[in-house]
Amino acid sequence: MKKLVYLFLLISQAFFAQSGFEAGNDLYKKGQYEQAIDAYSTVLNAKKQSAELYFNIGNCYYKLNKVAPAIYNYEKALVLDPNNPDVLNNLKFAQKRTVDEIKVIPKVGFEKLLRDFTAIYDYDKWAWFAIGFSGLFLLGFIGYYFSAASVLKRVFFVSMFLMLVFVVISVSSALFEKNYAVNERPAVVFADRTEVKSEAQNKGSKVIDLHEGTKVYVKKVEGRWKKIQLTDGTVGWIDSEAIREVK
Repeated sequence: MKKLVYLFLLISQAFFAQSGFEAGNDLYKKGQYEQAIDAYSTVLNAKKQSAELYFNIGNCYYKLNKVAPAIYNYEKALVLDPNNPDVLNNLKFAQKRTVDEIKVIPKVGFEKLLRDFTAIYDYDKWAWFAIGFSGLFLLGFIGYYFSAASVLKRVFFVSMFLMLVFVVISVSSALFEKNYAVNERPAVVFADRTEVKSEAQNKGSKVIDLHEGTKVYVKKVEGRWKKIQLTDGTVGWIDSEAIREVK
């Protein structure tokens, strides 16, 4: 009986979530952006999320000229779908409305090459690649073990070696991406204007002023203060209520 109740609740949640999403789309088309946000929020309240949902919410806030919430939701969408071209494009438009012009210092050398390679896929896909290559390695071993011809044995041995290399690369990439996803803590400034301090207290000297929509990275938390780093390498402390973490 309990299983039937849980199944009914699950189906009901999925139905209402879908209804909320479709209602949000209809309201968006009519230009009723605030009402569309409310409809989309019912989907989030049902513990359902997707890149498309956050993308649509971001579009609503963009139409309402609310920069910080728009960028925040675009960033949420990119967490689920990092290479989505539509989200990346709209995020660039939203960022042009921000006040702060923080330069992005590009990574160079081996670290950049490694990051560019592993970022091609998320850690889940790398893990599936590892499983697939492991299966091919097993097939190669079976072929090597049962082959009578020396030529076939060499072919299967080489294929086993290559599959093993691919397994190591896939596992390493999955671990690297997983670590990156866990340790990277992007956030968006929601305060109209806030000061970044040199210390985790109001008496600290001002490092820089930040305005809504600016993206930062949280490095450490100390009470009501968070140590952040900007994309240009600037480091300081900010009131935790001035920002909202994406993850």
